[in-house]
Amino acid sequence: MLLAFYKVNCPTCQYTFPFLERMYRGRVDTDIGMYAISQDDPESTREFDKEFGMTLPTLLDTEEAGYPASNAYGLSHVPSLFLVEPDGRISQAITGFDKKGMEELGRRLGKEPFEPGEYVPEWKSG
Repeated sequence: MLLAFYKVNCPTCQYTFPFLERMYRGRVDTDIGMYAISQDDPESTREFDKEFGMTLPTLLDTEEAGYPASNAYGLSHVPSLFLVEPDGRISQAITGFDKKGMEELGRRLGKEPFEPGEYVPEWKSG
């Protein structure tokens, strides 16, 4: 299962999530569930999903609830992505935007995140 934490006003999240959506729509390994986890309110989250064309299932981890999921994963920055194996082990973690990490994730899902000729920086901080 892939868990992808974000905030709607985070520029690096806004950059990263369309690539995650591309992998979600084109993934070959559909046994791997993919979930976005918004740290924002429902309305802002819906607006983000609409603006960035997100169909990736989205869960909420709000400030009002005390960010229980974010705290459980020890988040200090967003975006933060965790590939969680069926036994609960985290096999991959990405903080910020990491091109090589995204490519590795794409190989695992069976869908490359980047199109040929598409300029993508190596890294962006979260």
